[in-house]
Amino acid sequence: MTESDPTTVAFVCVQNAGRSQMAYAFARRELDAGGLEGDVSLVTGGTRPADEVHPEVVAAMEEIGIDVSDRTPREVTVEELRRSDLVVTMGCSADDVCPAGWGGENRDWDLDDPDGRPPAAVAAIRDEIRRRVAQLFDELA
Repeated sequence: MTESDPTTVAFVCVQNAGRSQMAYAFARRELDAGGLEGDVSLVTGGTRPADEVHPEVVAAMEEIGIDVSDRTPREVTVEELRRSDLVVTMGCSADDVCPAGWGGENRDWDLDDPDGRPPAAVAAIRDEIRRRVAQLFDELA
């Protein structure tokens, strides 16, 4: 990797339908607001992607003006993870569920799964993800 290569951050969870989608949306917002478009590259995906983003996640993000209704969960590839400088898992065990073998640092944020949770619980998870993404981008800046 050369100095001009962007830092690649991957947000990964099992279904790529909740936590990692929220993290990716907040990270996109941070990229745009911080003018880091050429400095940071983002990846998101899951090991067993769902068919759609969880409806309660869509609703929680809409509450704060972020539309994720058009997002589609996708499978993350081992190659994408190998190219990543930082892989952030959302609470899945990196040994049992998430692909191993990435080249960079791994952090597990150990967040509750919002799937099927009541709105207040999903909002709390969303707000914690927003806080952690902002903190991560403070580190990257």
